Amino acid sequence: MVKKIVFILTGVIIAVGTYGFIRYENKEELPAKAKTVIDWTYGRKLFVAPVFEEGKVLELTWHTLTDVTFKDVYVADLDMYYWKPTFGPGVKALEGKDVYITGYVIPVDYDENFYVVSRYPYANCYFCGGGGPESVVDLRFAGKNRTYKTDERLTFKGKLRLNASDIYQMNYILDGATEYTPQ
Repeated sequence: MVKKIVFILTGVIIAVGTYGFIRYENKEELPAKAKTVIDWTYGRKLFVAPVFEEGKVLELTWHTLTDVTFKDVYVADLDMYYWKPTFGPGVKALEGKDVYITGYVIPVDYDENFYVVSRYPYANCYFCGGGGPESVVDLRFAGKNRTYKTDERLTFKGKLRLNASDIYQMNYILDGATEYTPQ
């Protein structure tokens, strides 16, 4: 009898670990007050919907920015392929919201005032082969800004804009970017 109970419990534990109790494939299936999509299947991401409060600046994490997949798309005009992003629900929920992110400043072009903030320092950043396009955010400054040095670790805030169509811009853009000190 005890062996039978242990066998049944082991099967339940394995089933729960493999398939989960409840799976929601998209946000629309969630109960009205739910804030979380939990997918217990192996290798899938966990999405936690942020709670928005008027006037509050949300933290944009590098982990959240990984909620994207890429597909090779051919561009005939350029005779080359590029990675077209498909943004997941975690990052889509932050589009147009005031967010802040901390990372390493990479000056791309001083003359054009073109800077990005990177998850990794210059030696490991996207431009040097250490990360993917989800590891950099284009900083579009609100006004005048100081000249930044390579690998300064700073925090910036602004409105997050997602770009999936313009191949000449980054996938993540922080409009109205300013230096920020989280509270």
